[in-house]
Amino acid sequence: MAKLSRRAIAQYIARELSDDAHRKKAVLQLAAYLVDTRRTKELPLVVRDIEYYLSESGSVSGVVTTAFDLTAETKKAMEKYVKQQTGAKDVTLDHIVDPAVLGGLKVTIPGHQLDATVKRNLTILKTQFKKI
Repeated sequence: MAKLSRRAIAQYIARELSDDAHRKKAVLQLAAYLVDTRRTKELPLVVRDIEYYLSESGSVSGVVTTAFDLTAETKKAMEKYVKQQTGAKDVTLDHIVDPAVLGGLKVTIPGHQLDATVKRNLTILKTQFKKI
């Protein structure tokens, strides 16, 4: 069996995931291929590539990290913001509560990251004062 490139695999799976009828089959095929070719360690990279190709076709998924729970209104505003910034038709954002960010938010989507957290701002200040 010829070894397929990670990107070729991701492009194929992204196309198949766009068709609701083939989603389950595509995921099973991906899992079987990675196990059969002993490439299971590449799964996080393949998933990242799949997300990238899906975002190119207008379906963006990402993660919002905050220190506290978001209201439904805020979640909708974040989805609207991501749609405006990316031109995506469909946006799905998962929410992670991480008290370590202290405040603000971090939005991570394929190829982009907006980090407006208090933790990042404090790190920037700390770095600037080390240079003085």
